[in-house]
Amino acid sequence: MAVSNTRLRILNFIRKFLDERGYAPTVRDIARGCNISTPSVVQHHLNTLERQGYIHRDPEVFRSIQLAERKREGISRVPLLGTIAAGEPIPVPTSDTWATIPEETLQLTDEVTQGKKGVYALKVKGISMIDAFVDDGDIVLIQQTSTVEDGEVAAVWLKIEQEVTLKKVYHEAGRIRLQPANRQMEPMYYKPEDVEVQGKVIGVLRKL
Repeated sequence: MAVSNTRLRILNFIRKFLDERGYAPTVRDIARGCNISTPSVVQHHLNTLERQGYIHRDPEVFRSIQLAERKREGISRVPLLGTIAAGEPIPVPTSDTWATIPEETLQLTDEVTQGKKGVYALKVKGISMIDAFVDDGDIVLIQQTSTVEDGEVAAVWLKIEQEVTLKKVYHEAGRIRLQPANRQMEPMYYKPEDVEVQGKVIGVLRKL
């Protein structure tokens, strides 16, 4: 079946994006990467490619474009459960749950999730982790765990403040140090009983 030059360019971009990142591009990613004027034009071409059988999409899943030429094995659905602060902590509803219904669902390869179970995603707000290559607007992949090694980046629940933050965790004598990865920001110190690790970062999906 014949494919127009523009649609061939889109297919090649999707293939390269999947190979390099392990997750699918958004419509806006494709528009920028293929120098297409508007997302609506990209959407038109994607609709045509889907009708012709070159791609598959799930309307309920964010970044769900998959190439028909590739097997769909090794794909995980990861819930995007909200926002986490990389800066000043921000409130979240409760300490034992992020959300009952995900804002979105991401479709990621097992290479990105490292084949781990209990993985969820949070959108980052703030720049306190920028030296660890976690920027405002990025999405972090978090594996549920209650313990981390010193220096690992974790989602930490602050019990007194009833807030959650993203920081490097260090266990010191009689206290926990939450260290920003930003030289312009100071560390935060807490009694061990006043913090609770919710999970550790295993990956970052960077905004373009």
